[in-house]
Formats: sequence, C-alpha cells, structure tokens
Amino acid sequence: MARYTGPSWKISRRLGISLSGTGKELQKRPYGPGQHGPNSRKKMTEYGLQLQEKQKLRHMYGMTERQFHKLFEIAGKREGIHGENFMALLESRLDNIVYRLGFARTRRQSRQLVNHGHVTVDGGRVDVPSYRVVPGQKISLRERSMNMDAIKDALEVNDFVPSYLEFDEDNKVGTYVRLPERSELPAEINEQLIVEWYSR
Repeated sequence: MARYTGPSWKISRRLGISLSGTGKELQKRPYGPGQHGPNSRKKMTEYGLQLQEKQKLRHMYGMTERQFHKLFEIAGKREGIHGENFMALLESRLDNIVYRLGFARTRRQSRQLVNHGHVTVDGGRVDVPSYRVVPGQKISLRERSMNMDAIKDALEVNDFVPSYLEFDEDNKVGTYVRLPERSELPAEINEQLIVEWYSR
C-alpha cells in the first residue's frame, strides 16, 4: 500500500484528530466529511474502534500499513509493555524527532526536509525519514540549510521541546537524550486498542 498523499484535513475530520498538530482542521467542522455532515456518525463496534485507533496513529506519523505493522512487531520483541514500546519507537523516527525539535511545523514537512538531505545525524547526512534515532545521537541541519525560510519560520513559532530531547538554539543542534515515557506521548491515543487489533 502506498503512502497516503491526499488531503490531510479530510482524514483529520474522519478520524476526529488533528494530524497537523494545529487543530485548524476541526475548528469549523468538527465532524466527518460527506454530504450528511454531523449526522453521519454512527455508534461504532469494538472492531471499528480498534481500526480507528490504528488509523489515527498510522496517519499521525504518516506511515504505510507495512511500515507500521513491521515496527509493531519489533516493539513486541522488546521487554516491557508492547503498546508503550511501540509508541516510543514511533517517536524515535528521524522525521518525528526533526518535527519535535521544531525544524518543521508538521511531520509532513519534516519528512520532506529529511528526504531532501537537509538533516544530519551525528554529523552525517541521513535522508531516510524512518531512520531510528537512538539515545545519545545528535540531530542537526546541514550548513547550507540553516538559513532556509521554512526552517526559520518553524523555529520561530515552536515554543516547546519535549524533555526527552535537548535543543541548543544557538547551534541548532538537538540531542535525543532518552526514550520517552508514556506520559510524554500523545494522550489522545489508546495504544491498547491497537494491540488488540493486531492480536485478532
């Protein structure tokens, strides 16, 4: 299955969650798309709730089903709680770390920055958005990318960096200090429903 490249606002409204992180998608019309508008919502089955939760998280991180399921299986082989391990691995993706550091305003934009070779890990260029960052690694921008308007604009509006990351504003260098705890991850996601979905 190819990565979804259509309108993200439509998906946000269908799933009832802001994929951009701004909340703008749901301000005017906080209901699913379609001609029946707010009356189109029906009571969901347990199966439907599990599927919706999986789709929320998958679209939030912009992954294909194959990538998503593969990472879920890797998380299951680690010690600890399966769902929490999975969420921590998702947060460890390079495109997500770039987004969390404030180099990009959305995960889509951060994925593009990585794809186009603007990002370095420990001084070496990495252009794979799914690259798994490990604690201790440093994430920065290439010298020629430092003055890009899109990056400057993103850094200007960013006012929060999670505590599992450190960010040197002067040098524009971020450090992945440790794996995130569950309390630091998206609260609107119930990862147990996703575990149940894949355990069917």
